[in-house]
Amino acid sequence: MSTEGLVFKDLLPVPDTNPTDHEGAATTLRDAPTESHALAHEAAVAAHPDHKGAAQIDHDQEVVNLGWNEPKEHVSNPLVGGLSNEDLWLLVRRFNKQMYHVKEITTAPPGGLDMNIADEEEFSPDKLRANVERLYMTIGIGMMAFGKHIVRIRSWREARRTAWFCTAYFLAWAFDLIMPLISITLVTLIIYPRSREVLFPPAPIALVSSSGGVQKPKAGTLGSTDSVTGAPENHKGEAVEQEASNFVNGVTHIALSSATGKHPQGEPPESDAQDDKVPDPTAMAVTAADAKDDADGGASSKKYDKTKVPMENAMWTQMRPIMHAIADVTDTWERFANMLEPTRPFPKNKYHFRLAGVVAPLVLVSLFVTSYMFMKGVTFGIGFGFFGDPVISRGLALLNRKYPNWQKLLELRNTLLKGVPTNAQLAITLLRIGEANKAPLPPPPHISEPPPEQPADISEKELRATGADYPLNATQAELDEAMAYDPTVPHETGGEDINQAKDSKHGKKGTKILNFFRGTVKGGVETTMTADKVKAAAGSKHAKNRLGAVPAKNEDLTSGPVEFKARHDGKKGHVYITTKATIPCIAFSTDKTIEKIGSADREDLHPLWSLPVGEISELKKVGGFGWKAKLVVGWAMGREVADGLIITDRRGVETRLTAMPLRDELFNRLVAMGGQKWECW
Repeated sequence: MSTEGLVFKDLLPVPDTNPTDHEGAATTLRDAPTESHALAHEAAVAAHPDHKGAAQIDHDQEVVNLGWNEPKEHVSNPLVGGLSNEDLWLLVRRFNKQMYHVKEITTAPPGGLDMNIADEEEFSPDKLRANVERLYMTIGIGMMAFGKHIVRIRSWREARRTAWFCTAYFLAWAFDLIMPLISITLVTLIIYPRSREVLFPPAPIALVSSSGGVQKPKAGTLGSTDSVTGAPENHKGEAVEQEASNFVNGVTHIALSSATGKHPQGEPPESDAQDDKVPDPTAMAVTAADAKDDADGGASSKKYDKTKVPMENAMWTQMRPIMHAIADVTDTWERFANMLEPTRPFPKNKYHFRLAGVVAPLVLVSLFVTSYMFMKGVTFGIGFGFFGDPVISRGLALLNRKYPNWQKLLELRNTLLKGVPTNAQLAITLLRIGEANKAPLPPPPHISEPPPEQPADISEKELRATGADYPLNATQAELDEAMAYDPTVPHETGGEDINQAKDSKHGKKGTKILNFFRGTVKGGVETTMTADKVKAAAGSKHAKNRLGAVPAKNEDLTSGPVEFKARHDGKKGHVYITTKATIPCIAFSTDKTIEKIGSADREDLHPLWSLPVGEISELKKVGGFGWKAKLVVGWAMGREVADGLIITDRRGVETRLTAMPLRDELFNRLVAMGGQKWECW
């Protein structure tokens, strides 16, 4: 990586039409095949002493344990200089949910960073759900926060700030300088971060009402500052993640209720004893939609329905490009966010000036372009786009012939956003910092207890006003009352019709039926698990892969950072990573003494197999059970299923690991240790 400082091509990068700097396969992180690898290695070995975290401090151990399986209070803070542990764990948690399958690429990655989404990425409903949740957590929350700022300005409750906005706007309007004012404001917000806090002082989203005043958060208390409901959380960002999950669940529930014809307003006013015996179909199965058609007398017409199969095929076929489009939009939003607020080890001001260099010419253009000229240009463009197909098609054909990859070269990630990471690329860079210094970052701690029902500590960082105004023009007593816990608020809805529509009570007999089936299914699952042991002993491959997928209740699941409990070919043992050699290796052993401290690098261990980490070409997360069986096990037994991992080397040989409680943590270590350039599938 260049250390000569900022140059013109850094600020306004020119797409490389023949990117060959990082072609081929790399073996170690020190080969620096991407900017992520180079920044991670530089941050690990050459960071300024004042900017170092616990994972960047020199040590004489083979691998240092920074607090794996420890409470968060016992983990050094910060692990990475310039970033709090809560922010680090937020990125890693969301990285774990986003990454399912990665493959090595031998070409230069777009924008100089790997971990980009492949054009032909695989589709799965779970991945679509993860992308919709990302859309909510990034763009959804961002747009709602922006909307609350607009409401606050329009309300005139913060009179001084609104007066300054009003005065500036109408002065610019009087002298026909609206566009120059907007352009100058944008440039100021980009290159001077302090201006963002002055023009748009922060306030918790859940605390701002639709009229710009103070309201009681929907969760009944202000336990988090970046969520819409204000729900309490154990770790930063958990409330938003739970909101995203419930957002998808809510949309699915509403769609399912519509498909099954749930219509409380059309039901008898008296309780139907027969109806109380039947569980709510919206909580049981999507096939209830077919039952509705049968009940409506549509069974005969369904026999001749020729639209069902083609419509289903068309819908599922379009899901992959829709999922890819959602991911691309979210990635672009994250890149712009990381451009405006860069995180170490990425440069602090380099991308600010690049974006300002693009926006700044708009100031000059807006001074000379009149509204008449602007509208003339827009209407000409509309007409040319509508009627100019002969010219456009010939022009595109010429570009495709002269510059075959011109579309890729003009993508934002290769031009304006070149070198700017998504949150996933930022997370993998931070993980690589720990691996470069042989100090793997501890995973996010698991807390099984619910967060406390009490207001969060609010400082000026979360709630502040500009100048002499009071925050949200509210007294401290009003703020305290709004943030105080009230258990009745979360249950409030918009009316009785909403209460009836969302009600999903099964009735007493319905609940008994469900409990009966749960007990029956639990017995069946336990019988199947016992039968798997017999089948595995007889050589069944599928039975071996399921062994140990449901750990015993009191089983100790702690492991890492060097050894990870797992099974291979049904055999119980440990996957361990040895770093004594120049190129780290991953191996599997059934030796029970491996759990002793420092035992993973013992020479007397005889692994069943070993593989250099630098030779891995593909990593794929797989389930311990099929998705249907996993739902049944989770519902009937209330237990977590330990999933697995498939490792493929550069010769195409696959190795399957199963029953891994810390599957995500091993996956993260393997993708961060080597010099591979990854692409997300």
